[in-house]
Amino acid sequence: MATTRYEIGSITKQFTAAAILQLAEAGKIDLDAKVAAYLPLAPHAGEITVRQLLSHTSGLPDYFDGPTIEVEATKPTTFDQLISRVKNKPLDFPPGTQWSYSNTGYILLGRLIEVASQDDYKHYVRTHFLGPAGMTNTFTVSEEFKLPNMAIGYWHKDGRLQRAAVIHDSFGWSAGNLISTVDDLEKWNRALRDGKIVSRKTYSLMTTPAVIEKGAANYGLGLFVESFDNQPRIGHTGGSFGFTTANEYFPKQDVQIIAFTNSGDGSPEPGERITNAIFEDLFPEIARNAHRGIPGESPAVTALVKDFFAQLQSGTEKSSDLTAQMDAKMKDGLAKRMLKQFGPFGAPAKFVFQAQRTDPGAHWYYYLIDFGPGASLYFGVSLDDNHKINHFSFGK
Repeated sequence: MATTRYEIGSITKQFTAAAILQLAEAGKIDLDAKVAAYLPLAPHAGEITVRQLLSHTSGLPDYFDGPTIEVEATKPTTFDQLISRVKNKPLDFPPGTQWSYSNTGYILLGRLIEVASQDDYKHYVRTHFLGPAGMTNTFTVSEEFKLPNMAIGYWHKDGRLQRAAVIHDSFGWSAGNLISTVDDLEKWNRALRDGKIVSRKTYSLMTTPAVIEKGAANYGLGLFVESFDNQPRIGHTGGSFGFTTANEYFPKQDVQIIAFTNSGDGSPEPGERITNAIFEDLFPEIARNAHRGIPGESPAVTALVKDFFAQLQSGTEKSSDLTAQMDAKMKDGLAKRMLKQFGPFGAPAKFVFQAQRTDPGAHWYYYLIDFGPGASLYFGVSLDDNHKINHFSFGK
């Protein structure tokens, strides 16, 4: 039902970003100022700008990480305790040069909202967004257990479907603590696009990809700015232990698709898989064109790519197919990480050859791997001059 409440996870970041931009419009925050101007004790505060926090280009490591995160995230905490998880760690890269999703940036932005507005984050969101947009069914996870029509979240553990733990309100906070309904989130979408939350000029900033050292990221300020089936798409996904959600707008078609699920399973996220499948049902010709191959496919290369992807899905490596450097990386933990990334996709239904390019010492071959309705992966493999795999990539 459209009135059932779900945890929306990182879709919360849209609200956090909009609050920062509201305060910037009011002259209370300078997006290009160093974080130190507002939060002098924040990690790397003198190196990072507010804009870089918004666009995930700060280089800050993610506080929401670690082998015991599923236990730690369910316990109450404080802002200082969250920041202590990363304060002694180096930046992952020089600010502004690369893109890497970081919940830490959005925790810092939550605190910045409080400093600049002299208001509590939760109260700011309720009075500046939920009230004006008429969102009467949006709350935080701190209120979850007393709300009617609240979905129960599930995840798979040890091969069994189990009721999922709930991330504590203070742990997810401004990076992901909201609960909402499909109806309420559509009210938010309309208000945001129509200039009722921030000005249309500011909304255009939110939907402009951040510039990095090598081109542009697939993220603006609080919103992913990317494509699906070669069509522009703007929005955000969300995930918590027991829920995955997707809030996607296709501007060329002027279509908004929202999917909430009470499944916390990872890749491919059920929420986004549903929005993808619905889009392809609505626009079958676009889907057919996007999944069409090109001439020039090498059966030998395709067989090698299929075999390599099967290795990634099983967490193994066949040394004879790899360069020494790639083989070392796989043995040093990359194989295990890729098992977690790709294993849940299940068996591929089809590999569609879509592009190739040649760089010095690297012959790239790109495929769209189809796994079923709404689930596909753009995957590239590079071969050296000896036909050994020396790199791979995924996503566009």
